[in-house]
Amino acid sequence: MSIDTERIDTVETPRRIAFIGSECYPFVKTGGLGDVMYALPRALTRSGCSVRVLLPNYACIPQKFKEQMAYRGSFMMDLCQDGTSFYVGIMESELDGVIYDFIDNREFFDWGNPYTGLWEDIPKYCYFSKAALAVLNYLDWTPDVIHCHDWQAGLVPVYLRTRFADTPVGRAASILTIHNLRFQGICSIDHLKYWTGLPDYLFDYAVFKQSENEANMFKGGLAYADRVTTVSATYAQEIQTDFYGEGLNGHLSYHRAKLYGIVNGIDVELWNSKTDALLEKQYDVSDVLEGKRANKLALQERLGLEQDENKFVIGLISRLTDQKGLDLVNAVFQDMLDEDTQIVILGTGDPRYEDSFRYYESVNKGSVCAYIQYNESLAHMIYAGSDALMVPSLFEPCGLTQLIAMRYGTVPIVRETGGLKDTVAPYYDDKGNGFTFDRYEAGLLLDAVKRARTLYTGSRALWDNMVVRDMEKDVSWENSAKQYIELYDFIAPKA
Repeated sequence: MSIDTERIDTVETPRRIAFIGSECYPFVKTGGLGDVMYALPRALTRSGCSVRVLLPNYACIPQKFKEQMAYRGSFMMDLCQDGTSFYVGIMESELDGVIYDFIDNREFFDWGNPYTGLWEDIPKYCYFSKAALAVLNYLDWTPDVIHCHDWQAGLVPVYLRTRFADTPVGRAASILTIHNLRFQGICSIDHLKYWTGLPDYLFDYAVFKQSENEANMFKGGLAYADRVTTVSATYAQEIQTDFYGEGLNGHLSYHRAKLYGIVNGIDVELWNSKTDALLEKQYDVSDVLEGKRANKLALQERLGLEQDENKFVIGLISRLTDQKGLDLVNAVFQDMLDEDTQIVILGTGDPRYEDSFRYYESVNKGSVCAYIQYNESLAHMIYAGSDALMVPSLFEPCGLTQLIAMRYGTVPIVRETGGLKDTVAPYYDDKGNGFTFDRYEAGLLLDAVKRARTLYTGSRALWDNMVVRDMEKDVSWENSAKQYIELYDFIAPKA
């Protein structure tokens, strides 16, 4: 039997993406970065990409995951200004189609959970950034794009275009994503020069230099990356201003042509009201009104609130800090309450907010519950049982609580900043999916709450239409992954 070679379709090579970052759920997580490093590679893999995630092999990674790792090899790597070399081991595992390569070095990673202090963390992440590129060369796996995350991987784009420029991995394009601009890896110039071994010309104001004697690792990465992304389009604009820029606004404004904002998604398998075992009644968009009614009554019963399905229940799930806009909440708390309203608070943080909310509970028994600790089960119940969720943040690069709330048919009340502005369209004339306010003023928060309550109590059919719109909104990682793939294709077009 002959084969017509002219009719054989060429098999397209999957786009190769390497993720480099300091944490990743479920191995190690301290914040939202860990969620992104887990969820986005999975979404990219489902979209046909080949993805590797490179992480430090911290001692704090649970033993059950270490037992699943396989040894892939090791080598010595020079690092410091004086030529000092360090061991680089490679331990590998696979989860949901994503390859995870853990860089092994006990001297750097056998202490800390995973961060310790900046003086110790600077050498740790200098080593990690260079070792990650060296590991890709060792494994003979050249990515099309290297996607780096936060300051801990900020040196990767710099190493890529200097020490690794003439190696196979040097062919890759680079993206650096800003998750938390407040932390930048700032240290003395001498300290960073020693631990990177990079040439003097990089330590000027265009790259690393922060001040006369200080260097900034994040700043260097932002300068050398082919593209810079952050976790919402609005936040990408905000960080070019004095208020939000954390001292890097001028640098980011200079590089604005390569700055993009792509909103995060959420894990729609974890946050799924149809399958959530922590709810009193599971539901989807087809029976959301009955489902939320049952969950509201269960929430009220659990928290000692007056059981009444017609009460307007406002949830607040947050770290209790100034960044989350809690000074606004504190200023108008009593004004937000009336005979039709209940408020539920879940979180821990600044003692002055913890004490304030405990006080409001004590003088408003049956209408207010301040649950000052974190409880995963209760968080799910609040998302499902509340009618609205407040997120009045001073700044919010992306925000996840408003996305989870919408997934559960709970209407967000948010300040128009960062990802909150990008994901919540203000209600008007039976359109929009939440209530918003712009300036950071307590009176405007109160007005937004009153507008929401007026619609809920006076025009329930219009409120219910918004609940349905929220549940139908795509908040998955697939939508974000499509935007990243478009960016990957732009900076590293296929041959």
